[in-house]
Amino acid sequence: MYEDKTLVCKECGAEFVFTAGEQEFYASKGFVNEPQRCKACRDARKNATKPAREMYTAICAECGKEAKVPFKPREDRPVYCSECFAKRREL
Repeated sequence: MYEDKTLVCKECGAEFVFTAGEQEFYASKGFVNEPQRCKACRDARKNATKPAREMYTAICAECGKEAKVPFKPREDRPVYCSECFAKRREL
């Protein structure tokens, strides 16, 4: 019923594909207009209004490397770098 369409982004002028699956999704949600921006421009527009996230520096409790975290570390809770955090989640 639906076929892929090539559209032109009104923001950057690049061509992007409006897939049959996306068209079906739009129809199921009741959207009548096709997207006017490519995914990159939609994401940039969406994130432009978000305030920059404040990052804090902490020392990893497991390996001792410096880690950047999006929360203010507390003395009573350990903080882990990305690699050590991922290893702990696997356990």
